[in-house]
Amino acid sequence: MRVVVTSGKRKTAVARAVAKEGIGRVRINKIPIEIFPMELPRRIMLEPLKIAGELAKKVDIDVKVSGGGVMGQAEASRTAIARALVEFFGDEELKKAFLEYDRTLLVNDVRRKLPKLQGGRGARKRRQTSYR
Repeated sequence: MRVVVTSGKRKTAVARAVAKEGIGRVRINKIPIEIFPMELPRRIMLEPLKIAGELAKKVDIDVKVSGGGVMGQAEASRTAIARALVEFFGDEELKKAFLEYDRTLLVNDVRRKLPKLQGGRGARKRRQTSYR
């Protein structure tokens, strides 16, 4: 039996996906994706499966995701799922379809938060100055 392990990252969220032959089950932290509680993250995580179509029904994917917030975890999971499908099937057409749809399906999003700077409450905000 063939097993493929991939990962995806977004901000501080890290997702690890394990793909093996099966009947199309996808679990996020042991919760089936069909009954995942929030709708928008669920839709984000289902994107690579919809693009893959029939190929996604031949693989079981278990995703463990930690760190970050809900949307960061969803996008990290989406990248891990897409990478697992491409690596499991080795299909160039599938890879091309993913890249055409959205590059972040296969490439981690490297954007990070700007650090807080001196003289203000955050990365951009500054304390107001008085001239009189």
